[in-house]
Amino acid sequence: MQKTEIFEAYDNYILSTYFRTPAIFVKGKGMTLIDIEGKKYLDFFPGWGVNNVGHCHPKVMAAVRDQIGKLIHIPNNFYHPSQAKLAKEIIRCSFPGKVFFCNSGAEGCEAAIKFARAYGQGKRHGIITMVNSFHGRTLGALAATGQPKYQQGFQPLPPGFKTVPFNDWDALKAAIGDDTIAIMLELVQGEGGIHVAGKEYIRQIREICTEKDILLILDEVQTAMGRTGEMFAFKHYGVTPDLMVLAKALGGGLPIGALVVKEKIAGTFKPGMHASTFGGSPLVCKAALGTFKAIFSDKMLKNARVMGAYLMERLNALKEKLDCIREVRGLGLMLGVELKMEGKTVFEGCFNRGLIINCTQGNVLRIMPALNVTKKQADKALYILEMALAAVSG
Repeated sequence: MQKTEIFEAYDNYILSTYFRTPAIFVKGKGMTLIDIEGKKYLDFFPGWGVNNVGHCHPKVMAAVRDQIGKLIHIPNNFYHPSQAKLAKEIIRCSFPGKVFFCNSGAEGCEAAIKFARAYGQGKRHGIITMVNSFHGRTLGALAATGQPKYQQGFQPLPPGFKTVPFNDWDALKAAIGDDTIAIMLELVQGEGGIHVAGKEYIRQIREICTEKDILLILDEVQTAMGRTGEMFAFKHYGVTPDLMVLAKALGGGLPIGALVVKEKIAGTFKPGMHASTFGGSPLVCKAALGTFKAIFSDKMLKNARVMGAYLMERLNALKEKLDCIREVRGLGLMLGVELKMEGKTVFEGCFNRGLIINCTQGNVLRIMPALNVTKKQADKALYILEMALAAVSG
Protein backbone atom coordinates (compact mmCIF):
# COMPACT_ATOMS: atom_id res chain seq x y z
CA MET A 1 0.00 0.00 0.00
CA GLN A 2 1.11 3.53 -0.74
CA LYS A 3 1.20 6.23 1.92
CA THR A 4 -2.06 7.89 0.80
CA GLU A 5 -3.82 4.50 0.62
CA ILE A 6 -2.83 3.70 4.22
CA PHE A 7 -4.12 7.04 5.50
CA GLU A 8 -7.38 6.57 3.57
CA ALA A 9 -7.83 3.04 4.93
CA TYR A 10 -7.46 4.32 8.48
CA ASP A 11 -10.00 7.07 7.80
CA ASN A 12 -12.47 4.69 6.19
CA TYR A 13 -12.17 1.49 8.21
CA ILE A 14 -10.64 2.15 11.66
CA LEU A 15 -12.50 3.71 14.58
CA SER A 16 -11.16 7.16 15.40
CA THR A 17 -10.09 6.56 19.02
CA TYR A 18 -6.55 8.00 18.81
CA PHE A 19 -4.89 11.33 18.05
CA ARG A 20 -2.39 10.02 15.52
CA THR A 21 0.86 11.58 14.36
CA PRO A 22 0.99 11.34 10.54
CA ALA A 23 3.87 8.89 10.25
CA ILE A 24 3.82 5.33 8.94
CA PHE A 25 6.45 3.07 10.47
CA VAL A 26 7.54 -0.13 8.78
CA LYS A 27 10.65 -1.26 10.67
CA GLY A 28 12.25 -1.01 14.09
CA LYS A 29 15.59 -2.12 15.50
CA GLY A 30 16.92 -1.25 18.92
CA MET A 31 16.43 2.48 19.49
CA THR A 32 15.61 3.21 15.83
CA LEU A 33 12.28 3.37 13.99
CA ILE A 34 12.15 3.70 10.20
CA ASP A 35 9.15 5.13 8.37
CA ILE A 36 7.70 4.21 4.99
CA GLU A 37 9.92 6.77 3.25
CA GLY A 38 13.09 5.50 4.90
CA LYS A 39 13.50 8.29 7.45
CA LYS A 40 15.07 7.16 10.73
CA TYR A 41 13.86 8.25 14.16
CA LEU A 42 15.52 7.91 17.56
CA ASP A 43 12.77 6.40 19.73
CA PHE A 44 12.85 7.74 23.30
CA PHE A 45 9.32 6.61 24.07
CA PRO A 46 9.28 3.11 22.56
CA GLY A 47 5.77 1.74 22.29
CA TRP A 48 4.48 3.71 25.30
CA GLY A 49 6.97 1.83 27.46
CA VAL A 50 6.36 -1.57 25.87
CA ASN A 51 9.76 -1.91 24.20
CA ASN A 52 12.00 -1.63 27.27
CA VAL A 53 14.61 -3.82 25.56
CA GLY A 54 14.31 -1.90 22.29
CA HIS A 55 12.56 -2.84 19.07
CA CYS A 56 12.99 -6.45 17.94
CA HIS A 57 15.64 -7.44 20.47
CA PRO A 58 17.49 -10.54 19.20
CA LYS A 59 16.73 -12.59 22.32
CA VAL A 60 13.02 -11.81 22.12
CA MET A 61 12.96 -12.54 18.39
CA ALA A 62 14.82 -15.82 18.86
CA ALA A 63 12.32 -16.90 21.49
CA VAL A 64 9.36 -16.01 19.26
CA ARG A 65 10.84 -17.80 16.24
CA ASP A 66 11.49 -20.90 18.31
CA GLN A 67 7.91 -21.02 19.61
CA ILE A 68 5.84 -19.91 16.64
CA GLY A 69 6.56 -23.05 14.64
CA LYS A 70 5.61 -25.31 17.53
CA LEU A 71 2.49 -24.02 19.32
CA ILE A 72 0.90 -20.56 19.31
CA HIS A 73 -2.18 -20.99 21.49
CA ILE A 74 -3.61 -23.50 23.89
CA PRO A 75 -6.46 -22.92 26.39
CA ASN A 76 -5.78 -22.52 30.07
CA ASN A 77 -7.51 -25.77 31.02
CA PHE A 78 -4.32 -27.44 29.77
CA TYR A 79 -0.66 -26.99 30.74
CA HIS A 80 2.32 -25.76 28.75
CA PRO A 81 5.96 -25.30 29.81
CA SER A 82 6.50 -21.63 28.89
CA GLN A 83 3.75 -20.40 31.24
CA ALA A 84 5.22 -22.45 34.07
CA LYS A 85 8.72 -21.10 33.39
CA LEU A 86 7.53 -17.50 33.13
CA ALA A 87 5.50 -17.61 36.35
CA LYS A 88 8.49 -19.12 38.15
CA GLU A 89 10.77 -16.36 36.80
CA ILE A 90 8.38 -13.56 37.80
CA ILE A 91 8.11 -14.94 41.33
CA ARG A 92 11.89 -15.46 41.54
CA CYS A 93 12.41 -11.79 40.70
CA SER A 94 9.59 -10.35 42.84
CA PHE A 95 8.13 -12.04 45.95
CA PRO A 96 6.68 -15.44 46.95
CA GLY A 97 3.29 -15.76 45.32
CA LYS A 98 1.28 -16.92 42.34
CA VAL A 99 0.55 -15.39 38.95
CA PHE A 100 -2.58 -14.91 36.84
CA PHE A 101 -1.89 -14.16 33.16
CA CYS A 102 -3.98 -11.89 30.95
CA ASN A 103 -3.36 -9.62 27.96
CA SER A 104 -2.96 -6.01 29.13
CA GLY A 105 -2.52 -3.65 32.05
CA ALA A 106 -6.21 -2.82 32.15
CA GLU A 107 -7.05 -6.53 32.38
CA GLY A 108 -4.48 -6.95 35.14
CA CYS A 109 -6.04 -4.08 37.09
CA GLU A 110 -9.52 -5.56 36.58
CA ALA A 111 -8.22 -8.86 37.96
CA ALA A 112 -6.78 -7.02 40.97
CA ILE A 113 -10.11 -5.26 41.61
CA LYS A 114 -12.01 -8.54 41.40
CA PHE A 115 -9.47 -10.22 43.67
CA ALA A 116 -9.85 -7.45 46.26
CA ARG A 117 -13.66 -7.78 46.16
CA ALA A 118 -13.34 -11.55 46.61
CA TYR A 119 -10.93 -11.04 49.51
CA GLY A 120 -13.48 -8.73 51.15
CA GLN A 121 -16.03 -11.60 51.14
CA GLY A 122 -18.94 -9.23 50.58
CA LYS A 123 -18.18 -7.29 53.78
CA ARG A 124 -15.60 -4.85 52.42
CA HIS A 125 -15.31 -3.58 48.85
CA GLY A 126 -13.93 -0.01 48.97
CA ILE A 127 -10.72 0.75 47.03
CA ILE A 128 -8.72 3.95 47.49
CA THR A 129 -6.79 5.28 44.47
CA MET A 130 -4.83 8.44 43.71
CA VAL A 131 -5.46 11.73 41.91
CA ASN A 132 -3.78 11.67 38.46
CA SER A 133 -3.48 7.88 38.53
CA PHE A 134 -4.09 5.84 35.40
CA HIS A 135 -5.15 2.19 35.54
CA GLY A 136 -6.78 1.53 32.16
CA ARG A 137 -9.78 2.09 29.91
CA THR A 138 -12.14 -0.75 30.90
CA LEU A 139 -14.92 0.29 33.27
CA GLY A 140 -13.46 -1.03 36.52
CA ALA A 141 -9.97 0.28 35.75
CA LEU A 142 -11.50 3.55 34.57
CA ALA A 143 -13.38 3.94 37.85
CA ALA A 144 -10.07 3.45 39.66
CA THR A 145 -8.32 6.04 37.48
CA GLY A 146 -8.00 9.42 39.20
CA GLN A 147 -8.40 11.56 36.07
CA PRO A 148 -11.99 12.71 35.37
CA LYS A 149 -11.15 13.60 31.74
CA TYR A 150 -10.92 9.90 30.91
CA GLN A 151 -14.21 9.13 32.66
CA GLN A 152 -16.39 11.71 30.93
CA GLY A 153 -19.18 10.15 28.91
CA PHE A 154 -18.94 6.71 30.49
CA GLN A 155 -20.94 7.20 33.69
CA PRO A 156 -22.27 5.57 35.73
CA LEU A 157 -18.97 3.92 36.60
CA PRO A 158 -18.72 0.96 39.00
CA PRO A 159 -19.03 2.23 42.58
CA GLY A 160 -16.69 1.62 45.48
CA PHE A 161 -13.73 3.87 44.63
CA LYS A 162 -12.35 6.88 46.52
CA THR A 163 -9.64 9.09 45.06
CA VAL A 164 -7.21 11.04 47.24
CA PRO A 165 -4.22 13.31 46.47
CA PHE A 166 -0.98 11.45 45.67
CA ASN A 167 1.78 11.59 48.30
CA ASP A 168 -0.66 13.04 50.89
CA TRP A 169 -0.59 10.68 53.87
CA ASP A 170 -3.15 12.59 55.94
CA ALA A 171 -5.71 12.56 53.12
CA LEU A 172 -5.17 8.84 52.53
CA LYS A 173 -5.46 7.95 56.20
CA ALA A 174 -8.66 9.98 56.52
CA ALA A 175 -10.20 8.18 53.53
CA ILE A 176 -9.81 4.70 55.04
CA GLY A 177 -13.13 3.42 56.33
CA ASP A 178 -14.68 0.22 57.61
CA ASP A 179 -15.43 -0.86 54.03
CA THR A 180 -11.88 -0.31 52.71
CA ILE A 181 -10.39 -3.47 51.24
CA ALA A 182 -7.51 -2.12 49.14
CA ILE A 183 -5.24 0.81 48.34
CA MET A 184 -4.16 0.91 44.70
CA LEU A 185 -1.42 3.13 43.30
CA GLU A 186 1.49 3.57 40.91
CA LEU A 187 4.92 4.18 42.43
CA VAL A 188 5.65 6.53 39.56
CA GLN A 189 2.60 8.04 37.91
CA GLY A 190 3.20 7.81 34.17
CA GLU A 191 0.13 9.31 32.50
CA GLY A 192 -0.19 11.51 35.57
CA GLY A 193 3.00 13.42 34.76
CA ILE A 194 5.93 11.38 36.20
CA HIS A 195 5.23 11.98 39.88
CA VAL A 196 7.30 9.71 42.15
CA ALA A 197 5.90 8.29 45.40
CA GLY A 198 7.82 9.24 48.54
CA LYS A 199 9.55 6.42 50.40
CA GLU A 200 8.10 7.36 53.79
CA TYR A 201 4.64 7.65 52.22
CA ILE A 202 4.84 4.10 50.86
CA ARG A 203 6.22 2.79 54.15
CA GLN A 204 3.24 4.31 56.00
CA ILE A 205 0.80 2.80 53.51
CA ARG A 206 2.36 -0.64 53.92
CA GLU A 207 2.14 -0.38 57.71
CA ILE A 208 -1.52 0.63 57.79
CA CYS A 209 -2.43 -2.01 55.20
CA THR A 210 -0.82 -4.69 57.36
CA GLU A 211 -2.46 -3.31 60.52
CA LYS A 212 -5.98 -3.17 59.06
CA ASP A 213 -5.79 -6.18 56.70
CA ILE A 214 -6.07 -3.93 53.65
CA LEU A 215 -4.54 -5.10 50.37
CA LEU A 216 -1.71 -3.00 48.93
CA ILE A 217 -2.06 -3.15 45.14
CA LEU A 218 0.84 -1.75 43.13
CA ASP A 219 0.18 -0.98 39.48
CA GLU A 220 3.61 -1.62 37.96
CA VAL A 221 2.36 -1.76 34.39
CA GLN A 222 4.79 0.99 33.38
CA THR A 223 7.42 0.85 36.14
CA ALA A 224 8.28 -2.87 35.95
CA MET A 225 10.79 -4.80 33.84
CA GLY A 226 13.74 -2.56 34.70
CA ARG A 227 12.23 0.80 33.82
CA THR A 228 13.28 2.42 37.12
CA GLY A 229 16.65 0.64 37.43
CA GLU A 230 15.21 -2.27 39.41
CA MET A 231 13.29 -5.15 37.87
CA PHE A 232 10.24 -3.95 39.81
CA ALA A 233 9.94 -0.44 41.26
CA PHE A 234 8.75 -1.65 44.69
CA LYS A 235 12.32 -2.80 45.35
CA HIS A 236 13.35 0.87 45.73
CA TYR A 237 10.99 1.19 48.70
CA GLY A 238 11.81 -1.71 51.00
CA VAL A 239 8.20 -2.94 51.03
CA THR A 240 6.36 -5.82 49.40
CA PRO A 241 2.89 -5.41 47.88
CA ASP A 242 0.04 -7.87 48.32
CA LEU A 243 -0.84 -7.64 44.64
CA MET A 244 1.21 -6.35 41.69
CA VAL A 245 -0.01 -5.69 38.16
CA LEU A 246 2.37 -6.12 35.21
CA ALA A 247 2.00 -5.61 31.45
CA LYS A 248 3.59 -3.33 28.81
CA ALA A 249 7.29 -4.33 28.69
CA LEU A 250 6.76 -7.86 30.04
CA GLY A 251 6.29 -9.36 26.55
CA GLY A 252 9.08 -7.49 24.77
CA GLY A 253 6.52 -6.12 22.31
CA LEU A 254 3.86 -8.83 22.43
CA PRO A 255 0.63 -8.29 24.43
CA ILE A 256 0.72 -9.82 27.91
CA GLY A 257 -0.46 -8.80 31.37
CA ALA A 258 -0.13 -10.42 34.76
CA LEU A 259 -1.44 -10.17 38.30
CA VAL A 260 1.03 -11.33 40.94
CA VAL A 261 -0.55 -12.27 44.28
CA LYS A 262 1.24 -12.79 47.58
CA GLU A 263 1.43 -16.46 48.52
CA LYS A 264 -0.54 -16.35 51.75
CA ILE A 265 -3.66 -14.88 50.10
CA ALA A 266 -3.42 -16.58 46.69
CA GLY A 267 -6.13 -19.08 47.63
CA THR A 268 -8.75 -16.31 47.51
CA PHE A 269 -9.28 -17.02 43.83
CA LYS A 270 -10.76 -20.46 43.17
CA PRO A 271 -11.15 -22.23 39.80
CA GLY A 272 -13.89 -20.57 37.77
CA MET A 273 -13.73 -17.18 39.54
CA HIS A 274 -11.63 -15.48 36.87
CA ALA A 275 -10.26 -16.34 33.43
CA SER A 276 -8.66 -15.09 30.21
CA THR A 277 -8.95 -16.90 26.89
CA PHE A 278 -5.63 -15.71 25.48
CA GLY A 279 -3.85 -15.04 28.78
CA GLY A 280 -0.43 -16.65 29.10
CA SER A 281 -0.33 -18.27 25.67
CA PRO A 282 2.80 -20.22 24.67
CA LEU A 283 3.92 -17.50 22.23
CA VAL A 284 3.70 -14.49 24.55
CA CYS A 285 5.15 -16.38 27.50
CA LYS A 286 8.14 -17.42 25.40
CA ALA A 287 8.62 -13.78 24.33
CA ALA A 288 8.47 -12.67 27.98
CA LEU A 289 11.12 -15.22 28.91
CA GLY A 290 13.25 -13.77 26.13
CA THR A 291 12.71 -10.31 27.61
CA PHE A 292 13.96 -11.40 31.04
CA LYS A 293 16.94 -13.03 29.36
CA ALA A 294 17.74 -9.83 27.44
CA ILE A 295 17.55 -7.64 30.55
CA PHE A 296 19.85 -9.87 32.57
CA SER A 297 22.36 -10.90 29.90
CA ASP A 298 22.79 -7.34 28.61
CA LYS A 299 23.04 -5.89 32.16
CA MET A 300 20.22 -3.48 31.43
CA LEU A 301 19.30 -2.80 35.06
CA LYS A 302 22.71 -1.30 35.74
CA ASN A 303 22.58 0.67 32.49
CA ALA A 304 19.14 2.02 33.39
CA ARG A 305 20.50 3.33 36.69
CA VAL A 306 23.63 4.84 35.13
CA MET A 307 21.90 6.38 32.12
CA GLY A 308 18.93 7.52 34.19
CA ALA A 309 21.29 9.49 36.43
CA TYR A 310 23.10 10.86 33.37
CA LEU A 311 19.90 12.02 31.69
CA MET A 312 18.61 13.52 34.94
CA GLU A 313 21.85 15.51 35.34
CA ARG A 314 21.83 16.71 31.73
CA LEU A 315 18.12 17.62 31.81
CA ASN A 316 18.63 19.63 35.00
CA ALA A 317 21.52 21.43 33.32
CA LEU A 318 19.14 22.21 30.45
CA LYS A 319 16.65 23.55 33.00
CA GLU A 320 19.27 26.04 34.21
CA LYS A 321 19.90 27.08 30.62
CA LEU A 322 16.31 27.41 29.43
CA ASP A 323 13.68 29.29 31.43
CA CYS A 324 10.82 27.32 29.87
CA ILE A 325 11.51 24.22 32.06
CA ARG A 326 9.78 24.25 35.45
CA GLU A 327 10.98 20.92 36.88
CA VAL A 328 12.73 17.66 36.00
CA ARG A 329 11.70 14.54 37.90
CA GLY A 330 11.65 10.77 37.64
CA LEU A 331 13.23 7.48 38.63
CA GLY A 332 15.71 5.48 36.55
CA LEU A 333 14.81 5.82 32.88
CA MET A 334 11.29 7.08 33.60
CA LEU A 335 11.75 10.83 33.33
CA GLY A 336 9.49 13.85 33.08
CA VAL A 337 10.28 17.44 32.07
CA GLU A 338 7.54 19.80 33.22
CA LEU A 339 7.32 22.93 31.10
CA LYS A 340 5.95 26.38 31.84
CA MET A 341 4.00 26.15 28.61
CA GLU A 342 2.13 23.62 26.49
CA GLY A 343 4.34 20.78 25.31
CA LYS A 344 2.66 19.77 22.04
CA THR A 345 4.81 22.10 19.93
CA VAL A 346 7.95 20.75 21.58
CA PHE A 347 6.88 17.17 20.88
CA GLU A 348 6.26 18.11 17.24
CA GLY A 349 9.60 19.91 17.01
CA CYS A 350 11.41 16.84 18.32
CA PHE A 351 9.49 14.55 15.99
CA ASN A 352 10.24 16.63 12.92
CA ARG A 353 13.93 16.48 13.84
CA GLY A 354 13.83 12.69 14.21
CA LEU A 355 13.27 12.21 17.95
CA ILE A 356 10.20 10.51 19.43
CA ILE A 357 9.16 11.52 22.96
CA ASN A 358 5.73 11.95 24.55
CA CYS A 359 3.77 14.80 26.09
CA THR A 360 1.31 14.08 28.90
CA GLN A 361 -0.84 16.31 31.12
CA GLY A 362 -0.46 19.05 28.53
CA ASN A 363 2.97 20.26 29.61
CA VAL A 364 5.05 17.28 30.79
CA LEU A 365 7.50 15.77 28.32
CA ARG A 366 7.84 12.06 29.02
CA ILE A 367 11.23 10.52 28.23
CA MET A 368 11.56 6.74 28.52
CA PRO A 369 14.25 5.29 26.23
CA ALA A 370 15.02 1.60 26.04
CA LEU A 371 17.03 0.27 28.98
CA ASN A 372 20.09 -0.32 26.78
CA VAL A 373 20.29 3.31 25.63
CA THR A 374 23.85 4.52 25.07
CA LYS A 375 25.45 7.83 26.04
CA LYS A 376 25.83 8.69 22.35
CA GLN A 377 22.10 8.16 21.78
CA ALA A 378 21.25 10.14 24.91
CA ASP A 379 23.45 13.04 23.79
CA LYS A 380 21.81 13.09 20.37
CA ALA A 381 18.34 13.10 21.93
CA LEU A 382 19.29 15.90 24.32
CA TYR A 383 20.66 17.97 21.44
CA ILE A 384 17.41 17.60 19.48
CA LEU A 385 15.32 18.32 22.58
CA GLU A 386 17.31 21.49 23.28
CA MET A 387 16.81 22.68 19.70
CA ALA A 388 13.05 22.05 19.93
CA LEU A 389 12.77 23.83 23.26
CA ALA A 390 14.85 26.78 22.13
CA ALA A 391 12.70 27.16 19.02
CA VAL A 392 9.53 27.71 21.05
CA SER A 393 10.93 29.51 24.09
CA GLY A 394 12.56 32.33 22.22
